[in-house]
Amino acid sequence: MKALRFTQHGDPGVLAIGDLPKLTPSADEAVVQVFAASINPSDVKNVEGRMSQTTLPRTPGRDYAGVVIEGPAAWLGAEVWGSGGDVGFTRDGTHAEQVVVPVASLRRKPANLTFEEASAIGVNFIAAWCGVVEAAQVQAGETIVIIGLGGVGGAAAQIAKRIGAKVVGVARGAAATSPYVDAMVDSQGPDVIERIRAVTNGGAAVVFDTVGGSMFETAIHMLKVGGRLVEISATDRREVTFNLADFYHNESRLIGVDTLKRDLVASAEMLEALRPGFEDGSYKAPSIAQIFALEDAQTAYRAMAAGTNGRVVLTPQTKRT
Repeated sequence: MKALRFTQHGDPGVLAIGDLPKLTPSADEAVVQVFAASINPSDVKNVEGRMSQTTLPRTPGRDYAGVVIEGPAAWLGAEVWGSGGDVGFTRDGTHAEQVVVPVASLRRKPANLTFEEASAIGVNFIAAWCGVVEAAQVQAGETIVIIGLGGVGGAAAQIAKRIGAKVVGVARGAAATSPYVDAMVDSQGPDVIERIRAVTNGGAAVVFDTVGGSMFETAIHMLKVGGRLVEISATDRREVTFNLADFYHNESRLIGVDTLKRDLVASAEMLEALRPGFEDGSYKAPSIAQIFALEDAQTAYRAMAAGTNGRVVLTPQTKRT
C-alpha cells in the first residue's frame, strides 16, 4: 500500500512515497480505499512542524472520500467521506491509497457529489459548522457578520443562509459576490465599523472571524448588545487587546473554536448533519483548482502552500466508473 510519508519536518521536499504493509484493522475499524483526499493549510503546517501534537513518522491528510473495502458487511462497498482533527497528526492520514478509520466514523457521502468534491468538504465545512451552529448557535432572523470569505467563511455563509440568518461579508476590497451574502463591507475601509453598524441596524448578533489577529479589535466592535464573537484563527497576531469595561457593558461573548479537538467520530456527526444541505442543493462544494496523483504530492503541497485559489486534491486511487 502506497502512502505519502514524512519522517522529519520541513518544506514539501521532505515528503516521499512509501510502501507500507497491508493495513490490519481491529474489530471496530474499517479500511477505506481512498479515491480523493484534499490538502488543507493545516496539512502543510503539519509537514512544516507547526503542529505540536504530531508524532513521526506520519502520513498526513485530514479529509477523504472513498469506498469501504474491509470492515462490517453492511459497509462493504459503501461510498464514504470523512475528516478528523486526529487523522494525519496522531494517527496515519488520508494521503495514501488506503486509510484505517473507526467504524463509528463511517458516513455515506452525498450521492450527488463526486469523490473529489466530497473530499474537499471536510475541514472547511466542519470549522464553519462548529462556529455557526455549535459555538454561536445562530438562529433564523439573526444577522451574522463573517470576516473573510475564503474556504471556511464561504462555507459559514452557506450554513447561516440555510438557517435563515442575514449574512454580511467583510472582505478586502469588498469585491467578492456570493448568493449567500446579503451585503458586503470593505475590511480596509476607514469606516468599516460604522458600515457594519449601518447594515446590521446597530450591530451583529454574531461575528464569525475567520482571520483573527489584526481583525480582532475591529470585530469586537461590530457586536450588538449580547452579541457573540467566534474566533478560529490567529493568522498574523497571537496577542490582542480590548477594553474589558466596554466588553462586559456590552454583555459580549467571546468563543474560541478548534477543529483539531474533533476526531474522526465527532467530525462524522457534523458531516452527517451537513449531508441534507448538499443533497438538496443548499450547499455547494468548493471549486477544485488542481488535481494531482499521489506521486505528485510534493507539487500539490507546494501549490497549496502558495495559496492556490480553490481546493487542491490528491487522487491516490483511480476511482470507479
